[in-house]
Amino acid sequence: MSTTSSSNGLLPTSMSGRHDDVEAGGSARTQDEHHEQLEHDPDDPFDLDNTKNASAQSLRRWRQAALVLNASRRFRYTLDLNKEEHYESRRRMIRAHAQVIRAALLFKLAGEQQIGAVASSSSTPSASTGNFDIDLEKLVSMTRNQNMSSLQQHGGVKGVAEKLKSNLEQGIEEDEKEVIDRKNAFGSNTYPKKKGKSFYMFLWEAWQDLTLIILIIAAVTSLALGIKTEGLKEGWLDGGSIAFAVLLVIIVTAVSDYRQSLQFQNLNDEKRNIQLEVMRGGRTVKISIYDVVVGDVIPLRIGDQVPADGVLISGHSLAIDESSMTGESKIVNKDQKSPFLMSGCKVADGVGSMLVTGVGINTEWGLLMASISEDTGEETPLQVRLNGLATFIGIVGLTVALVVLVALLVRYFTGTTQDSSGATQFVKGKTSISDIVDDCVKIFTIAVTIVVVAVPEGLPLAVTLTLAYSMRKMMADKALVRRLSACETMGSATTICSDKTGTLTLNQMTVVETYAGGSKMDVADNPSGLHPKLVALISEGVAQNTTGNVFHPKVDGGEVEISGSPTEKAILSWAYKLGMKFDTIRSESAIIHAFPFNSEKKRGGVAVLRGDSEVFIHWKGAAEIVLGCCTQYMDSNGTLQPIDSQKEFFRLAIDAMAKNSLRCVAIACRTQELNKVPKEQEDLDKWSLPEDELTLLAIVGIKDPCRPGVREAVRICTSAGVKVRMVTGDNLQTAKAIALECGILASDTEAVEPTIIEGKVFRELSEKEREQVAKRITVMGRSSPNDKLLLVQALRKNGDVVAVTGDGTNDAPALHEADIGLSMGISGTEVAKESSDIIILDDNFASVVKVVRWGRSVYANIQKFIQFQLTVNVAALIINVVAAMSSGDVPLKAVQLLWVNLIMDTLGALALATEPPTDHLMHRTPVGRREPLITNIMWRNLLVQSFYQVAVLLVLNFAGLSVLGLSQDSNHAHAVEVKNTMIFNAFVMCQIFNEFNARKPDEMNVFSGVSKNPLFVAIVGVTFVLQIIIVTFLGEFAHTVALSWQLWLASIVIGLVSWPLAVVGKLIPVPRTPMSVYFKKPFRKYRASRSA
Repeated sequence: MSTTSSSNGLLPTSMSGRHDDVEAGGSARTQDEHHEQLEHDPDDPFDLDNTKNASAQSLRRWRQAALVLNASRRFRYTLDLNKEEHYESRRRMIRAHAQVIRAALLFKLAGEQQIGAVASSSSTPSASTGNFDIDLEKLVSMTRNQNMSSLQQHGGVKGVAEKLKSNLEQGIEEDEKEVIDRKNAFGSNTYPKKKGKSFYMFLWEAWQDLTLIILIIAAVTSLALGIKTEGLKEGWLDGGSIAFAVLLVIIVTAVSDYRQSLQFQNLNDEKRNIQLEVMRGGRTVKISIYDVVVGDVIPLRIGDQVPADGVLISGHSLAIDESSMTGESKIVNKDQKSPFLMSGCKVADGVGSMLVTGVGINTEWGLLMASISEDTGEETPLQVRLNGLATFIGIVGLTVALVVLVALLVRYFTGTTQDSSGATQFVKGKTSISDIVDDCVKIFTIAVTIVVVAVPEGLPLAVTLTLAYSMRKMMADKALVRRLSACETMGSATTICSDKTGTLTLNQMTVVETYAGGSKMDVADNPSGLHPKLVALISEGVAQNTTGNVFHPKVDGGEVEISGSPTEKAILSWAYKLGMKFDTIRSESAIIHAFPFNSEKKRGGVAVLRGDSEVFIHWKGAAEIVLGCCTQYMDSNGTLQPIDSQKEFFRLAIDAMAKNSLRCVAIACRTQELNKVPKEQEDLDKWSLPEDELTLLAIVGIKDPCRPGVREAVRICTSAGVKVRMVTGDNLQTAKAIALECGILASDTEAVEPTIIEGKVFRELSEKEREQVAKRITVMGRSSPNDKLLLVQALRKNGDVVAVTGDGTNDAPALHEADIGLSMGISGTEVAKESSDIIILDDNFASVVKVVRWGRSVYANIQKFIQFQLTVNVAALIINVVAAMSSGDVPLKAVQLLWVNLIMDTLGALALATEPPTDHLMHRTPVGRREPLITNIMWRNLLVQSFYQVAVLLVLNFAGLSVLGLSQDSNHAHAVEVKNTMIFNAFVMCQIFNEFNARKPDEMNVFSGVSKNPLFVAIVGVTFVLQIIIVTFLGEFAHTVALSWQLWLASIVIGLVSWPLAVVGKLIPVPRTPMSVYFKKPFRKYRASRSA
């Protein structure tokens, strides 16, 4: 049972009841312990555990509740809540005024003198159509207006193809010059991208921070007063140093943000670069969507995105979802009466092929893409929670700053503060107005600087930083992140529902066993024992009932190329070895109707017309399902025999092959009287292919070996508390055999219902029963996409965080419903990819496990950064408050605090948020999505280090002169400056050394793996060197004086003590119940009493 609470980062939020997060310090807890504390808090705007399908109202609510100093920067990577409305208005405008908009865009590009230079990047063609017999404008107009009469005038699709010098069966020639000529004549399939923000825009946004603006105003005031009272030589130092420090903070922040934006931009380019198949020179070749040109012939299958505008060549049951362009969600059937296809739409059903007639900005989709900017914004659950934490800390910081301001002003005007020489700063009636203003500005500057340090503006942005880093690294691990939130949610995944084919297996299929002619063939692809009539029917069934292709090279001796899905390729290769003449068969008979393979029915069929009088129906699909439709079989003599006596033999054969991990596919056919076939195209489109009284021709067993390393990947998942479930459309016996091979099932004894279950059995259960059974399911065979959806829903209701893989169009609902949808980059359709959160580029389960590692790494890195930042916050605030209240002065000056803020915010985030994942992350159970961000282990580490730093700094502040041997110094002012410099130096050294401690919150060895993160080492090194420069050479600027080597050594020792202290601290046991629960109880009781 999933439970809930506040999620402001300090307070616990959700548990699945079984997590034991070692690094983060959480542990498994009983439901009774937390039932009261972990209830969902509707009054907490930051209680948003899943942003995937969150409402705009809840997203707007947390933003309004956040304490923000720089809204443009803080909310830069959040969802644009007006995006849909903007997109819809642009779409409507383009539909209404496409021609005008296109002309304006061409004019703009011409004005920028980009027509010639960006022929390959802006999709803008030259005026000439070269050697082609059709004008570009007429072609664009015909397609955009869907003008049937214009199409007929050109001679239909065949006439247009001739004018475009393209072949409807072979496509254009596979020649680079040919492609370039077409791009020059008709444009390329790209569009001018809206320029991203320049570096200056990031500088401007970094400048918008309210506290930095106040500090600049204070610096300018201080500068003016200083120059007026002390002259230019001395008077510029106070104001100038603060101004310079603020500018440094702005520049470093802008550089960091700009680098992030470039990383996101590169990832967006990857997402848009769709790979698709086209026919060129008779071959099926894979190209980028950007390389599609006018005249290309493109096969269309269910789930594909229409890559350009075009005209239908042929199709069967082809249905297009045009909602992305028309705004209407109805599915439009495409045939010869309605042949026009719009770029950007999706194939909802059926198969077909199209001739490309318009690309790039010559399409409405291209115009739309050119007119809107890519929205990379999206809040993640962790980002929302960190905003809650930042708001809480910010309120505390503001309170502290206000207390310091009041205390300093009271002490100043009561005459109890002294300057460095020991003189009273304010004497009533004697101190000049300019001195009073100058002193008050300095006091105000200190208070504002405390706010800068106290409000962790960079904390929520650290999520974006670590996600940007992780996403870039995950690309190398073959995972393309489409939704930021999925990257971190994957760290909380408790179960992965994985496909079998291509994910757990290699997707390299070969036919290894064949039953044909009523018996098992000695050699799977040797036709010698089969009657020619049987071979001819098998060959026709395979050649016509396929979406694959067989290409014979024109050069003698060239190897035959077989394309299509892995299953199609395996069967085509097998039939080719039997003697199938692919091109001959397809030229001698014609497909009059097709039922494309359907994952619900597990089979696909075609009606083939031979000559003018004979119609054959060919079926191919799941062996036991097709076998159930057969009433006879063809024996080895080519004679039809009743199947009843042999049915059990075939069933046993299927079971035997399935137990050997083979995918079983049956091929069958039947004849159909011509007079029973509809004559009219409209009736033919509605005709259901007969699927009874079939004749069994062959059953093939296809071997698809397990991927190397998948067993180890499954073991890693299991040890990490992530249950792997296999959900496949294959036979249950095949699924069981593969599951045993992969380690998903430990032994045969586990393979009992409901551990292994058929999709049909599961879907027939009631909703309550499904929830009970879902927990126990490990393997689901013969499942439909809807069964996968029902399983995901049941698991989520049980409190699981579910990751699900999918590759088909029908998997889209399950991918959308799951907490993390993982689509396949090679075998996945565009519809599946668009519904997913992460694309697994190599279709490999091992890559899914790497994504889990990265997800956990994101969470762990953020916690490291929180621990480091809060330690700095607590120590800096306490030392300044105590000093201000007691002596009326603060040891850490404004410039020094700004430097500490830079170490803490930007440099600290860069160092800790970019830690690579370690094996240690997979030795613990998943992180509950609402686990408290600050765990008990973090509280312990944080408090130990903070108390140590505060104690050391307070001793130096109040007894520093005697401790450091400065009390005998004749120059009291110099002694005080040395003491304050020592406090500042020791404080920074503590942060540098504590940065190592933050790397490993729960491990004794904080140096393990440090060499694998050169950025961390570089940042620590640069920080140390800059500290030496600031203290030694920038004395007047930073209010420091040069220290002796003895004091430098003392500073380093003070920092170094934090290492053994961290080891001792980790020996202190921590309670299981989060500390935040105790903070929360009084508020809950108070709220409950008020509501009662």
